[in-house]
Amino acid sequence: MRNKKGTSTNIRRVLLAHGDGGKLMHQLIEEVFRKKFNNEILNELNDSAVIKSFLPKNSKLSFTTDSYVVNPLFFPGGDIGKLAICGTINDLAVTGAKPLYISSAFIIEEGLEYKILEKITDSMARIARQENVKIVTGDVKVVEKGSADKLFINTSGIGVIGKDINLSQKTIVAGDKVIVSGSIGEHGLAILSARGNFDFQSKTRSDCASLAGLIAQMLKTSKNIKFMRDPTRGGLATTLNEIVGGMDFGISINEKDVPIKEEVKAICEILGFDPLYMANEGKIVAIVSNKDADTILKAMRNHPLGKNSRIIGEVIKTPKQKVISKTKIGGTRIIEMLTSAQLPRIC
Repeated sequence: MRNKKGTSTNIRRVLLAHGDGGKLMHQLIEEVFRKKFNNEILNELNDSAVIKSFLPKNSKLSFTTDSYVVNPLFFPGGDIGKLAICGTINDLAVTGAKPLYISSAFIIEEGLEYKILEKITDSMARIARQENVKIVTGDVKVVEKGSADKLFINTSGIGVIGKDINLSQKTIVAGDKVIVSGSIGEHGLAILSARGNFDFQSKTRSDCASLAGLIAQMLKTSKNIKFMRDPTRGGLATTLNEIVGGMDFGISINEKDVPIKEEVKAICEILGFDPLYMANEGKIVAIVSNKDADTILKAMRNHPLGKNSRIIGEVIKTPKQKVISKTKIGGTRIIEMLTSAQLPRIC
């Protein structure tokens, strides 16, 4: 059946009533969330997930939370659901944790098509299964048309850190090496391209991926990994500034060693963006001991998500709390923290 404008009136959409706690809400939970995220803990449908103790002796708990408001919901290489699950897994993994459990809360704008929600939850469930992570609890709220932009997702995650793992900024010393696990800026460019605000076409896909496997391989290889972060919003430059902030050291990187794909570089030059500040969703920045740097680099390159890993610089005594870049022409420049977003709502 079609209306006067020729569009179908039989498309299933999320209604305000789906968020009122009644029959329609329970139907939505059963048809979409419980069906997609099915596991024995979630199926209890308690207000809180009841999890049996999973902490081995002398291990530690890692806990994280994040919200995802990306625009558009779908982009080359991923969607808001994949972004939410991978982002939470990665935030746990860079602390040295094995990700185990995730919660997911959905704020849905009235009128969102069911098939869009199902496609996004399919994506979340697929990543969770691949990574052996369980989505064990969640929440659904529906807001009036115009009160949100289609869909927002909040996720929290829990993981366990083994007793022999102790990643900390406090262990970093001058001479340690800085490694990045691959080319930067691809997620930011993929989002920019998907929005269609500029008259160019790009084949660049988001690097959105779960890094848990790569990080586990790194941790098996060496006990001399000092610290890790995933350079998401604000990109590589902001992450490096966060690492040196308040610390008794600085970081020096070599501009020529930072891996950037030619297409990313070219489009950033045209638009006046700096790739160092472009968002990434599938890269690691690792600070490692100088003596094990080559061994760790080799192990990273043996993993599909780390095959383009490079040592891009090192930790220095001075200037403290600063990030400097040695340019291709032989000069140096200070890399400041991002002060305003080059591109908003990228995750």
